[in-house]
Amino acid sequence: MTGGGEGFRRFHHRAMATVFEIMIAGEDPAFSAGAARAAFEEIDRLEQDLSRYSGNSDITRINNLPPGGSVCVGLDTFTCLRLSRRYWEETRGAFDITLGALMQCWLGKDLSLLHPSPEDVERAKARSGMQLLELDDETMKVRVQDSVPIVDLGAVGKGYAVDQAAGLLKDWGITSALVHGGTSSVFGFGEHAAGEGWPVTLSHPLNPSGVLQKVFLKGEGLGGSGIGKGRHIIDPRRAAPVEGRRAAWVSSESATKSDAFSTACMVMTREEIAGMIAADVHSWAMVVEGGTGEIVRFGLGAAV
Repeated sequence: MTGGGEGFRRFHHRAMATVFEIMIAGEDPAFSAGAARAAFEEIDRLEQDLSRYSGNSDITRINNLPPGGSVCVGLDTFTCLRLSRRYWEETRGAFDITLGALMQCWLGKDLSLLHPSPEDVERAKARSGMQLLELDDETMKVRVQDSVPIVDLGAVGKGYAVDQAAGLLKDWGITSALVHGGTSSVFGFGEHAAGEGWPVTLSHPLNPSGVLQKVFLKGEGLGGSGIGKGRHIIDPRRAAPVEGRRAAWVSSESATKSDAFSTACMVMTREEIAGMIAADVHSWAMVVEGGTGEIVRFGLGAAV
């Protein structure tokens, strides 16, 4: 995904193993730079809490718990976990943040596909599933079951960071901006591009140089998932890498939800996607099937 247009200022920052980009329209240059810097600092703070690769993050502390153990986490971490449980329920298990053991089982460090034994897969599967996490809303305490999952917020963390950064920009009084987290997560708000919102172009995975579709974000999020760089997405219901779908995009009221649902759309059937989108009239989805590269759209917004 790429976004932008004319009449704005652009700022870049590397975090969460990608490049975040903020575009701010119609503001004083110095003020825009200060707001963007504050938003990037917020993203850095979130990375320290949400990344399982950070030695002292909340997620690392959860993953290092003994069987039956518990730990109190910060508000942002707990919010991400609570949202992830809701998305897991709404997608009937197609979205799951507890697949770290299966990822280690199927994927090498370079994301190359491994060939685990059925016994290895079963052991990893036993450590997967949101039912292995208990969340206490009053104390923000997380407790694990006897099988300790490996939590990875990679499919939702960048979207959450994008939403938090956008919220901080609004707190600064910014009225029009686009926040972009790599190629997977984006949120745009305010007037831009002749009142149509912020333009974002989607590329076909079989033809990256061509424009598959242009959409305009005006208070919406957009999330994208795909296997262009390898089969790194695990289907939690099959306990195996995704098959049969090349890419998926979802737009909804937040980048967090869009991120999660686009990942789910990589493994859901067309009927399941149609039902999920029908339950939220403000959402739309688009998927690219494997093999033929057929494009399938769900919801009115996908036809724009």
